[in-house]
Amino acid sequence: MKRLFILRHAKSSWIDNELSDFERPLNERGLRTAPFMGELIAKRGLVPEIILSSPAQRAVQTAHLVKDSAGFSIPLILDDRIYEASPQTLKQIVTGLPNEIESAMLVGHNPGIEGFIRNISGRTEPMPTGSLAVIDIDTHFWSDVDSDSGNIIDIIRPKELIRNPNVRIPIN
Repeated sequence: MKRLFILRHAKSSWIDNELSDFERPLNERGLRTAPFMGELIAKRGLVPEIILSSPAQRAVQTAHLVKDSAGFSIPLILDDRIYEASPQTLKQIVTGLPNEIESAMLVGHNPGIEGFIRNISGRTEPMPTGSLAVIDIDTHFWSDVDSDSGNIIDIIRPKELIRNPNVRIPIN
């Protein structure tokens, strides 16, 4: 069994019009949400063996904040292909993972990640900023990841949890 964590970067800033899309950092909400998600991921026992992130500033910040707040001591690898990636490119990245890795986190952008989730699970799931999809794939080989090969175990949308303080955060 392989497990794939697909994380959309947290909310980014549009304040500085001089910055390119690639250079945009997280805004205040994003700087709060990413650590919140890291803590939640750790509490739920969702531990990837590796994090692959887009090199865009907002994705890198999200990946570092999640990793640090979760207390993960795992590799974080920046992959240029993830920035503005199509669902097909994301599939190529995942199918190229070494089979020794049982679980991996991919930190990226919409619309690519929503399309990739739809492609591998057959389900359409909105992925607002900071959201995490947890997908199990019944295989021993990443190269087997294909259309409808994944089963969505959970979708965690931080905005829904933060807005409703009465929501109990389950721990796996």
